[in-house]
Amino acid sequence: MSSAPESLHRALGLTDLEFTQITGVLGRDPNPLELALYGVMWSEHCSYKSSRIHLRRLPSEGAHVLVGPGENAGVIDAGDGIAVAIRIESHNHPSAIEPYQGAATGVGGILRDVFTMGARPLAVMDPLFFGSLSDARQRWLVEGVVSGISGYGNSVGVPTVGGELTFDECYSSNPLVNVLCCGALPTNRLVLGVASGVGNLAVLLGSSTGRDGIGGVSVLASAGFSGEDGAASLDDAKRPSVQVGDPYEEKRLIEACLELLDRGLVVGIQDLGGAGLVCATSETAARGGVGMDVDITAVPLREEGMQPFEIMTSESQERMLAIITPENWEELAELCAKWEVRASVVGHVVEPNLDSNGNSVGMLRIRRGFDGEILGEVPAKSLADEAPLYDRPRQRPASLDAVHEDDPTFDEPAGSPDDDLLSMLVDPAWVYRQYDSQLFLNTVVGPGCDASLLRLAGPGLPRSERGIALSTDSNPRWCALDPRVGTALTVAEAVANLACVGATPKALVNCLNFGNPEHPEVMWQLSESIDGMAEACLALEIPVVGGNVSLYNESGGNDIDPTPVVGLLGVLESLVAPPPGWNWREGDAVVLVGTRRAPGEVPFPLAGTRWATRRGRRGGNVTPFEGATLKKVFEFVAREITGICAGVASDVTAVHDVGSGGLATALAEMASATGLGANVFELEGHAELFAEFPGRFVMTTNNLERFIARAVMAGVAVEEIGRVGGTTLHIGKAIELKVEDIARRRRCALEDALADAG
Repeated sequence: MSSAPESLHRALGLTDLEFTQITGVLGRDPNPLELALYGVMWSEHCSYKSSRIHLRRLPSEGAHVLVGPGENAGVIDAGDGIAVAIRIESHNHPSAIEPYQGAATGVGGILRDVFTMGARPLAVMDPLFFGSLSDARQRWLVEGVVSGISGYGNSVGVPTVGGELTFDECYSSNPLVNVLCCGALPTNRLVLGVASGVGNLAVLLGSSTGRDGIGGVSVLASAGFSGEDGAASLDDAKRPSVQVGDPYEEKRLIEACLELLDRGLVVGIQDLGGAGLVCATSETAARGGVGMDVDITAVPLREEGMQPFEIMTSESQERMLAIITPENWEELAELCAKWEVRASVVGHVVEPNLDSNGNSVGMLRIRRGFDGEILGEVPAKSLADEAPLYDRPRQRPASLDAVHEDDPTFDEPAGSPDDDLLSMLVDPAWVYRQYDSQLFLNTVVGPGCDASLLRLAGPGLPRSERGIALSTDSNPRWCALDPRVGTALTVAEAVANLACVGATPKALVNCLNFGNPEHPEVMWQLSESIDGMAEACLALEIPVVGGNVSLYNESGGNDIDPTPVVGLLGVLESLVAPPPGWNWREGDAVVLVGTRRAPGEVPFPLAGTRWATRRGRRGGNVTPFEGATLKKVFEFVAREITGICAGVASDVTAVHDVGSGGLATALAEMASATGLGANVFELEGHAELFAEFPGRFVMTTNNLERFIARAVMAGVAVEEIGRVGGTTLHIGKAIELKVEDIARRRRCALEDALADAG
């Protein structure tokens, strides 16, 4: 094994100090293949070397948590012998290069994370972030990403039940494509990605391996890979860095893997995601404390002349690694043939070595033939678990004080409130109409509402009346002003959305999208955001069971606004009737539930609101997070709706969280959904129309006295603010709009903007 050229490690993204650390681990200089393995496994994407030190501060334990951070997906016990797996990932950079395949393979990867745990994927959600649609390039990105998600999700047969859609200039060159997946399994089918049992086989399932998805392959080649350990020339290596997906292969792979698990043929299983085969083999071996020999000649290839480093680091899609006992090979091969899924033995679990101190060290060996030449040999744990851990410099942005002083809350109102309201009404229906949200027929509340709601049912699951709720939330406008408080408020917003469908939050996953970690201001934002998430999760009693960190998100050399995305999973014990949703009725009393005025010095803050941002005003201070007060309101609203979902008669007829766009927008959305207007009493000025802070709900009731009595008993503030009726939305003297105009604007806004971008 010849050693690598001296400068190769830098081309692979490794620092001089990291190269020295690798030579210390091996006791010698690495060869080019070994260096390539460390290059991908010690990358920011795979190792979280800049964020692990901060992620440890997140609370992750709970009585119902079966699997927390560190596995392919988090898993909770939902009751009735059913477990629920949940995971969120980013596919930002691939989607900026090739939006269709970048988004499609993002869906494919997150599905594998979930069914790796033994869960059948039940639902997908997609928080998406783009630049302004005044740029024609954004239309190409939006349409490509949406087509990729729908093309893959619809074909593989998993419904897309919700998400988010955000437009802001900071994402103009660096869109964010985050994908969440939730699945369910009988609790006794739960399996982990662990290799154990010396002599067991490592079986590669699914697609053949190609050159698509090799991270930075042209850089590797230009750095001088050659010969027995190396790569092709630069000219030969001009290949796509974005993976190419095949949803039909994925569907067969799902069914084959779940049947393998049901038959008990698998000791451990792992998907091949980031870093491909080297990731799956090193992580399963490290978790089991064993070694693994991998024969690269046994890996099915779709291209000729692939080099060892290409085979080991390719991220070709629709592949899984299963660890099985030799006696189960024939049955596994027969089952895979039934599902038309390729199965190849590519590795053997082997005894760990003993180092000079007598410690057990599991080695990952790359061979040409199981008994042939060793091309590379490294400790599996050094790849999977021992990447450098950096506490990068952190610095609060020097400009932040001036930003806080520039508060739009105190501006003199200008323009028409009617026009302001209409300008903020955007229905994302154009996006979610591309998706099939009703696959499996479990979707009770689909896209476009506060949270999505599904029956907890599916093939192989115990019979249950339970339901699960999902919501994805973000607010980069708040987080740009105060990443700690903004993230805490984002968690609260997610809990509020779940309350609207009667669900109790059980688990949180996060996708932390930030800029360049080498910028101290970005690391400060990330650290503050994690602390805000931890504070909110502790106050609201929510464990964090997994997540993803996406760094180096820059547009034109400028870092994106801090964009932590929260994915929240809730459970209902009984789902026999749908929640009321936004469907207020003629004559209902309109009630504002929760504290009418924000905590802190400013009763109706406009900082970080859509209203202010549309005017180019990005300064001010966000409202404080008050967990105890919020928790009380959320629990009251959830109880009210939980009873309805359980089939209990109620005087509550509608519920809607007051979120983005403020109180006026929430009222307009309810009017648009029903075709009924409302007469709302005079509010406290322009700011109350559009102020944004969590903990407020618009609810309607046909028995105001009873409803108020329950709220008072729960210690929750409530106030009647109007009555439903007519075909016009009146809000004091400020707003008077026909419901048909509201509905038309909301329905057409996004499609018109997309058309104009062309």
